[in-house]
Amino acid sequence: MPALDALTKDIWTASVPHSFMGLHVGTRMTVVRLSSGRLLLHSPVPLDAGLRAAIDALGEVGHIVCPNLFHHLYAAGAVAAYPRALLHGPAALQRKRKDLRFDAVLTEVPHPEWGNDFELLTIEGCLLGETVFYHPASRTLIACDLVENFHASPHWLTRHYLRLGGVLGQVGWHPLLRVVYRDRRVARACIDRLLEWPFERVALAHGDPLTEHAHDAVRQGMAWL
Repeated sequence: MPALDALTKDIWTASVPHSFMGLHVGTRMTVVRLSSGRLLLHSPVPLDAGLRAAIDALGEVGHIVCPNLFHHLYAAGAVAAYPRALLHGPAALQRKRKDLRFDAVLTEVPHPEWGNDFELLTIEGCLLGETVFYHPASRTLIACDLVENFHASPHWLTRHYLRLGGVLGQVGWHPLLRVVYRDRRVARACIDRLLEWPFERVALAHGDPLTEHAHDAVRQGMAWL
């Protein structure tokens, strides 16, 4: 299996195993080549020699992004591998991870080097505190915990968890996780804004990326909100 999978022009993903409360949900990093030529690592994963070599072959890493309050576990390793890169994260995460040296606060205002590459939207009313990235040049939405997309799971507990939640083979967000949406009215307004973007694919952290009918899949997957 290649260290990096090409999602579309100038965007790649790296998928690794990851467990959460005994569930085998995996996680995924997205790598974007910016118009400047430098790279952005979105939601870093552990960087073994093969993955680091694949990244280095694409160009210089300029930015490392922790997009929400939970996708930060491997940030220290990414910073150690690329000490000249700028580390970005939400203000609340920076208060939580005082051991990390952040260089910029992640908000809806793009970093100057990203201005021509992304539109950003923070999902308010949700404890995850995630800022999602839209890449207009490729019509790609980059997110971590917006929706999940699991078609199967070899792990029996994970498989039954997904099936009982009605999200096995169905794009959505498990009912047990919906508690993180504390102000659904505010969050729904953010999702409606997100759906105004004409994205055609979605890079996700958990499950398979959405590459066909992605816009409809997200709209239907978030219809519960």
